[in-house]
Amino acid sequence: MSVSMNKLPVRTTINGEPRIFLAAPGQVLADALRDELQLTGTKIGCNTGDCGACSILLNERLVCSCLVLAVEAEGQSLQTVEGIAEDGVLHPIQQKLLEHGGLQCGVCTPGVVVAAKALLDANPDPTEEEARYWLAGNLCRCTGYDKIIRAVLDAAATMREGDTP
Repeated sequence: MSVSMNKLPVRTTINGEPRIFLAAPGQVLADALRDELQLTGTKIGCNTGDCGACSILLNERLVCSCLVLAVEAEGQSLQTVEGIAEDGVLHPIQQKLLEHGGLQCGVCTPGVVVAAKALLDANPDPTEEEARYWLAGNLCRCTGYDKIIRAVLDAAATMREGDTP
């Protein structure tokens, strides 16, 4: 029996587009995004939900995709880092991370972008303490958190001023 015969079809919406993919019953969503859908922006770090590299939005809720079974995405709406920019224009959080040097090796960056977007969607005017608390689940070994937090707060200010497309 071939492996594909053991896989189940999963119908979902990813980054606003209806998608169908095949998933093994025990396959985690992070692996399915990368291996089945070639959405390699979602990084795999710890596989235990501790590092935040695989963060996505599942029905607008921030989750670690390494802790969600791919088959659980059936009928759900997902947003990955690939869906954050719109029409080739970076989201303010992406732009500000670039401007503030809040990224280096890139392993944590997709999860930070998704988590920061979730924060700014929930709270357009976070304090530094709130931003640090919200992003505490995203581990970075290269950049240091100050540059990331400054970028998030600057993006929030930019978005509040209406300087976004």
